[in-house]
This record gives sequence, C-alpha cells and structure tokens, in this order.
Amino acid sequence: RVSSLCRDLVEVLGDAPVEQLAVPAGRRLAFHCPCTLQHALKLGGAVEALLIRLGFTLTPVTDAHLCCGSAGTYSLTQPELSRQLRDNRLDALERGQPDEIATANIGCQVHLNGSGRTAVRHWVEIVEEALRHAEERAGANEG
Repeated sequence: RVSSLCRDLVEVLGDAPVEQLAVPAGRRLAFHCPCTLQHALKLGGAVEALLIRLGFTLTPVTDAHLCCGSAGTYSLTQPELSRQLRDNRLDALERGQPDEIATANIGCQVHLNGSGRTAVRHWVEIVEEALRHAEERAGANEG
C-alpha cells in the first residue's frame, strides 16, 4: 500500500517544463542507469530523457543495461567479481569522454567512485549545481 504512494523524483519532474530552467549547455555526462531504476521501478531511460531536456549532452554508453557490480552486499561478498564488473562498466561509461558520470543510486555512486577514475555523482546533485550556477549568472546579469 505504501509503495503505491511512492514516486521517484524523475517521475515527479517527468512532465514539468524543465526546459525553461536554462541549464547551461555543453556539459557532457555519461549516465549509469542502476538496476533498481531499470528493473524494480521500470524507469530505464527516464533520467536520461530528463537530463537531455534540461540541456545536458549525454554520451553514448554501450551495454547500458549492465550492472556496475555494487548490487547491495554483492560488492562485499564477491569483491573480485564486483571490481571486475565495476571496471567494465566504467570502461563503457568513459568511452564517450564525459566530463562526469551521473547515476540514480547512491550504492552505485559509491562503488563506481571507489575506482578513483571519472567522478560519479547522483544526477540530482548535478542538476542542482547547474541550476545554482544558472541562477548566479542570471543575478549577475541583472546587477
């Protein structure tokens, strides 16, 4: 019953007129769609579509449906295999030379960041930062 009342933020923003938010163009992101978003919530592609509508450039990611190796406790119980999955996922995510990598799952974020390679952040953090910079620029133009 409670689950029917819950929604992911991407669902809330899905129909909002986000194009009007004037996020600066040119930021290249690779998006790692976590298993939770793809399979449990059935929202694969939703965050990517929202990021594009906001003005971000998404780099292509081969085998975007694959797991990063975090999978809850999997990274603790199967560390070698988990690291191999992580490195394979990062290779695919970095192939398009993004400025940074976005994801929608904190477990994936921590696991992928553990490699010390391209920075991985939650997509909401990236959007918030871009909007804050847009507001600062708008304020500077008014003054």
